[in-house]
Amino acid sequence: MSDIAIHYFNSPVGELILGTYANQLVLLDFRYRALRERIDRRLQKGLRADYIPARTPLMDELMDQLKAYFKGKQPDFDLPIRMVGTDFQMKVWRTLQDIPYGTTITYGEQARRLGRPDAVRAVASANGANALAIIIPCHRVVGRDGALTGYGGGISTKKKLLELEGMWTNGML
Repeated sequence: MSDIAIHYFNSPVGELILGTYANQLVLLDFRYRALRERIDRRLQKGLRADYIPARTPLMDELMDQLKAYFKGKQPDFDLPIRMVGTDFQMKVWRTLQDIPYGTTITYGEQARRLGRPDAVRAVASANGANALAIIIPCHRVVGRDGALTGYGGGISTKKKLLELEGMWTNGML
């Protein structure tokens, strides 16, 4: 059994938890989110690994890229990642990776891109289970009328991230 190295990072949108396993990023999430325990259990079970406090070179690279992102620079986020979830969740998360910086789509559009236009709620649920926030940009998915809905880091954090990417001004997309 291997370990998942975890480290905490203070960001402008709150404290983040970073996790690496086998030189891949497996966790970049909000430390105090509602689904924290569920996501942690899924990662530990899926990787058959325990969390240990440690700081890895991959985390240092991630923190440098996050600092640039929070200064308003369009990120590369070219780090090796490993998603841990069901086949459906991973398909949903891959569609998130196709949403360009500075743009948004609706949950309905995301479901259509998956070829599952009637699965809007399942798509939203899978987005909520995303363990790689910001890098897998579920904050770029909005309600059908452009409203900010559902986000693991909270709606105010979603708004801040969209503002940072130049999409949310004067209360509108």
